[in-house]
Amino acid sequence: MAVVSGSEQYVGLVLVSHSAEIANGLAGLVAQVAGAEVPVIAAGGMPDGSFGCDGGEVLEAIRAAGNGAGAVVLMDLGSSVLAVRAALAELEPAQLDKIFVADAPLVEGALAAAVAAAIGEPAEVVARTAEEARSAAKL
Repeated sequence: MAVVSGSEQYVGLVLVSHSAEIANGLAGLVAQVAGAEVPVIAAGGMPDGSFGCDGGEVLEAIRAAGNGAGAVVLMDLGSSVLAVRAALAELEPAQLDKIFVADAPLVEGALAAAVAAAIGEPAEVVARTAEEARSAAKL
């Protein structure tokens, strides 16, 4: 788990990937867009450096990001989704109330969420903004 930045006054972003390099690289990019106040936490890869998703790391990241104004979780695919679902099942109801999982493309959604979080939007708006990135045309 890599924490790139953060303040408890802003919605945090949790970026989950099968690859530590993807999660950490995206977290660095997102932190540049969002600024130092938005908590950005990357969770990716396995403890031995292989590809995969470490459920314990994902749970820790979600708990850490959800301590302040809430958190939005974005993930790539497959076992990342399963790891996020398993982590959510471990949280108390009060914690779950502050966590939103965005069904969004990881990169585009994370960048859109970063902008919304940086201007102080609440977690549900940050998640919805991430999901709206799915329909953004690139060309």
